[in-house]
Amino acid sequence: MFEALSDRLSGVFEGLRKRGALSEQDVSEALREVRLALLDADVALDVVRDFIAKVRERAVGAEVLRSVTPGQQVVKIVNDCLVDALGGSGAVGLDLNAPAPVAILMVGLQGSGKTTTSGKLGLRLRDKSRRKVLLASLDTQRPAAQLQLEQLAQRAGVASLPIIAGQRPLDIAARAMDTGRREGYDIVILDTAGRLSIDLALMEEVRAIRAATNPVETLLVVDAMTGQDAVVTARSFNEAVGVTGIVMTRMDGDARGGAALSMRAVTGAPIKLVGVGEKLDALEDFHPERVAGRILGMGDIVGLVERATETIDQEEAEKLARKMAKGTFDLDDFASQLRQITKMGSLSGILGMLPGVGKLKAQIADANINTKMIHRQAAIISSMTKAERRTPDIIKASRKKRIAAGSGVSVQDVNRLLKQFDDMSTMMKRMNKLGQKGLMRQGLAALMPGGRGPAGGRRPF
Repeated sequence: MFEALSDRLSGVFEGLRKRGALSEQDVSEALREVRLALLDADVALDVVRDFIAKVRERAVGAEVLRSVTPGQQVVKIVNDCLVDALGGSGAVGLDLNAPAPVAILMVGLQGSGKTTTSGKLGLRLRDKSRRKVLLASLDTQRPAAQLQLEQLAQRAGVASLPIIAGQRPLDIAARAMDTGRREGYDIVILDTAGRLSIDLALMEEVRAIRAATNPVETLLVVDAMTGQDAVVTARSFNEAVGVTGIVMTRMDGDARGGAALSMRAVTGAPIKLVGVGEKLDALEDFHPERVAGRILGMGDIVGLVERATETIDQEEAEKLARKMAKGTFDLDDFASQLRQITKMGSLSGILGMLPGVGKLKAQIADANINTKMIHRQAAIISSMTKAERRTPDIIKASRKKRIAAGSGVSVQDVNRLLKQFDDMSTMMKRMNKLGQKGLMRQGLAALMPGGRGPAGGRRPF
């Protein structure tokens, strides 16, 4: 998400940074490009107008025109305004400060990912907040919707309200809250029915359920891929039932991102959570300042570290580091390293969290480096025997043919993997041999093939 917007804005700001001083005309021309970029990204027209007006008010003032680095100052102002548009600094969490059972009402159109999000939220509240959660499906419109939520609850390891055929949504909601009180649940998540479009019957049903259950949170689930339609949906639900927070699904997709930038202005409610994948644990807090940073190519290092902390097995990583330091790294360790990488998500997603990687991402896309390649490498290693993984030197022509056939790749792919592993092992051995002082003295060139620095092995100055 936001890639097209990020690319366009990067081009605008690159031009500003190259200039030593800026006139009001320079700023106006840049803001015209920013305005077009936001409209192309599907941001609501009213939101674009307000955004540009705020940026212009600050950008044509003395703080920019008299600044030593005016281009960077404009970028900072745009960044600050983006953060404000997205909801202000810091993530806004769910409000769970109420007597148990706390009701969370999930609303939205059919196909927005409401039921899946309910399952993800159940898992998140169980694991991160240590709450006892009950899921209840009030969707009697869509075939098998109640069964779907029951199966999601099983996968998430939380309870679901038993299905009673023929019950009306209002009766199911009352039974869910009664069960929550009697059986000591902390949270009851009520998954309401959706429609293909907003209609009077849908809104009346949601209003009645809200009045009967008095939820602490009414979360609107919207699909980021629907663009301006998501904004229309948000406005309608907010006017009808009063939305306390928004969950945006499919934020890992290739949508233009305008819906996310418009939501706060349209509803006044913050985006609290975002769905970033199909897995049940792919639900994250929404951090406006981090998203703004990614849009402007500044990256999200904090988010990357958090993701690494959550997904990487620390004990396994430390064991791997010790083996690498000793130079006893084998193909089993290499496979373990690949698994750690894939746990963190797609390579493009990881790269998007690093500052200034727009061009690098394009190069990696051109080189067709993706998670499929990593899975292919893992498959090659899995087709080897224990002896082959521990001692790759024994892998000759006949073994390569067997490994290639077993993993469904070519012998060239096997050779490529072995070469990559060999290069990595050689570099680790050199690092171990040089030590920290030697590496600092001779520089990175000492790790290159041949182990020599510039000018035929002479030390760099």
